[in-house]
Amino acid sequence: MVNKLWIGIFLIFIVLMQYACTEFKVIAAANYRKNEKTLESIHQLYNRLYAKKPFSLEFNNKPFNDLSIAIYTDSIKYIYQFEITEKRIEDTLRKYNVDITAIKQLIRQMRSVHCTWINNLVYYENGKEKKMTYISIRSLVATLPFTNSKYFILTYFEQPQYFDSEGRLLAGKEMRKLRQINNEIFYRINDKVAYTISEKFR
Repeated sequence: MVNKLWIGIFLIFIVLMQYACTEFKVIAAANYRKNEKTLESIHQLYNRLYAKKPFSLEFNNKPFNDLSIAIYTDSIKYIYQFEITEKRIEDTLRKYNVDITAIKQLIRQMRSVHCTWINNLVYYENGKEKKMTYISIRSLVATLPFTNSKYFILTYFEQPQYFDSEGRLLAGKEMRKLRQINNEIFYRINDKVAYTISEKFR
């Protein structure tokens, strides 16, 4: 009797997990549509700033008050931790000749859509180095007990990508192999933007 009870609980849990996964995808798609203009603005602004000085931004807590800035030079990555109200942020940005006003705008936009991390990642296609922008958004949806927080991950590519009939990102035009990013399968939003739901924000 006890075994049947545990089997029943386990099956209910599996059904709930499958429902939650589907629900997350629906909510993620709705979230993208709702915030599409802001997300595209974040993408464009970040890449304009990145072209002048490579960097990444990360929020370290749920209130989005603790900020980590990683600034890349030719040989070293410098990581700085701030509260967003600290004035020394400007001193640090000024040191690296980064546009302070534009960075503040980027921070505001990221906070407005609960974006936890933005960075440019390098990948290779047919031996050629290419770049994508990786944006992580913390889900506001409550998770099931004993499960981790979920993140809505967006990847912005510089060129149109290839997808299979199920909308899954492929490694290339002639390849039927799925392209996995950080061991995750990504799905089509449009020719240059894909998404996934992950327990990891990067």
